[in-house]
Amino acid sequence: MFLAIRELKFARGRFGLMGAVVSLVALLIVLLSGLSSGLVNDGVSGLKSLPVTAFAFDEGTKTDNAFSRSVVEESQLEIWESFPGVGAATPVGAGMTNATTEDGTQIDLSLFGIVPDSFLSPKVSEGSTISGLGGIVVSETAKSDGLEVGSIITLDRLDTELEVVGFTEGQSTFGHVDMAYLNIDTWRLIASGAAQPGVPTQDQVDALDFDVASVVAIQASDAEELDLAAGDRQAETTAVTLKESFNSSPGYEAETLTLSMIQMFLYAISALVVGAFFTVWTIQRQHELAVLRAVGASGRYLLRDSLTQAAILLVAFTAIGVAAGVGLGSIMPEGMPFALEPAPVLTASLITIALGLVGAAVAVLRITRIEPISALGGQR
Repeated sequence: MFLAIRELKFARGRFGLMGAVVSLVALLIVLLSGLSSGLVNDGVSGLKSLPVTAFAFDEGTKTDNAFSRSVVEESQLEIWESFPGVGAATPVGAGMTNATTEDGTQIDLSLFGIVPDSFLSPKVSEGSTISGLGGIVVSETAKSDGLEVGSIITLDRLDTELEVVGFTEGQSTFGHVDMAYLNIDTWRLIASGAAQPGVPTQDQVDALDFDVASVVAIQASDAEELDLAAGDRQAETTAVTLKESFNSSPGYEAETLTLSMIQMFLYAISALVVGAFFTVWTIQRQHELAVLRAVGASGRYLLRDSLTQAAILLVAFTAIGVAAGVGLGSIMPEGMPFALEPAPVLTASLITIALGLVGAAVAVLRITRIEPISALGGQR
């Protein structure tokens, strides 16, 4: 330990340069973690907030953008409602739409039709929950488009008018588009193309012969483990867990895989750079290490001393890089999907330190092969 601290002070220029590289890697990893979390929230925050165990899509539905592709019938819903272990099952209608606000602002909305007062009814931070056929609850982030409680939006092509009656608690988006929860009957009017200009009416709903939905949302009973495969065989559906359903959001899988690959490359770069540095450093001080071996220091002691040196370097400069990343993250533009969450940042930091230590350990293993005789010039 004495040797490690002494060398850190003596060669602070070289260790400072190496530390700067470690800090930059940690900074990039923190920014990537924030970007990854932000993209996940922007893509599936609406799904994450739902108290759902699984979603049942129509059998054979392509995974990508499955919410918009799938069509389930009333008979499939009834099978899931009565299936053992299911506490509740309810239809969900999903789809994207373009709309215009009262002041002419064009907005995009991800419509989610639900049964009012079902377990999917969103918690609101302002206003009230869904009531009637013309009310919608939109994501809190939609306020940036000028929406407020009482705002009227008009759907393109249909000229159907919907009123904002409330805002969700926090962000609620799907496919990077603000979600709008509405009555499932209103969604069916819109999806079937039968919606008329103006506010939806009960007469329009009564005249509609369209009882399908996009998916079945399933909530398991307490302490029950659902056999989704058995339910699929009976209902002719493809059920996936809530987390697995995230891949049905447009672009979700491609985005997360890309960012994960970049992170893995950064981890590998960190280990290689640290390993290369300590390889060169060990070679440069080989004579001094041989002297220590000659006066009685064991190889285990020198190895432990070198790893302690690497740990001090990695922990200190990773902390600096993380702090810089958190600082930069706090000033990111509002429009950028960026969210710093403690767990991913902490995990990324620990992985960076651990892989750096692995690289350093591989590099300094040559210490155990240093012979004391080399201190006397026996190898020259």
